[in-house]
Amino acid sequence: MSDFLKKHISELIHLTDDEFETVQTFFIKKKFRKRQFLVQEQQPVTEIYLIEKGILKSSTLDSTGKEHILQLATAHWWISDFAAFFKEEISSLAVDCIEDSEVYAISYENLNILCSKLPAMEHFFRIKSNFGYVALQQRILSLMSKTARERYEDFVKQYPGFIDHIPKQLIASYLGVSRETLSRLYS
Repeated sequence: MSDFLKKHISELIHLTDDEFETVQTFFIKKKFRKRQFLVQEQQPVTEIYLIEKGILKSSTLDSTGKEHILQLATAHWWISDFAAFFKEEISSLAVDCIEDSEVYAISYENLNILCSKLPAMEHFFRIKSNFGYVALQQRILSLMSKTARERYEDFVKQYPGFIDHIPKQLIASYLGVSRETLSRLYS
C-alpha cells in the first residue's frame, strides 16, 4: 500500500492493514506534467484528487479572459471541481498543474462503493469536506474584509515557500490584486 495514502488517511481515522489494502484498490495513482489539466471547464468531472506531490490550482476565466483562482493546493490537499463532481454536472472550473504533480484519483462511483464498504471512510471524507468548507469560508471572508496586505501575509503563512514556486501573476490572481499591487506587497 502507498505509505503516503495510508499516512494521509491515518491522520483522521484508524483502519486495519486489511482495510487499508481495500481502500487502496479504489484509488488510481496518476502523474501530470506542468500545465496539464485534470479538469477542464464545461467537461464532466469524474474524479477528485489527493495531491501527493506538486502544486495545482482550480480556476475559472471570466468573459474578458481574466483568470480567477479559487484554490491553490499542494501535498495532502484535495482538489477538483467539487460541485460538479458531487452533483454529477459539467465543470465550471478548470484544475491544472502549476508544476509536475502526482495525485491519487478516486471516481464518484468508487467513492460511494468505498464508503459503503467501509463506513470509517465515509467519516474520513465528511471530515475532509468539513475542512474544505471551513477553508473556503475563511477565504471568502478574507476577500470581503481584509486588506491586500493582510491577504498577502495570510497567503505567506498558509502557503510557506509558495512565493518561490508560483508565478507572481497567479499569486496576484489568487489574492484578488493586480500584479503591480503584489509587487509592492512583495518588496
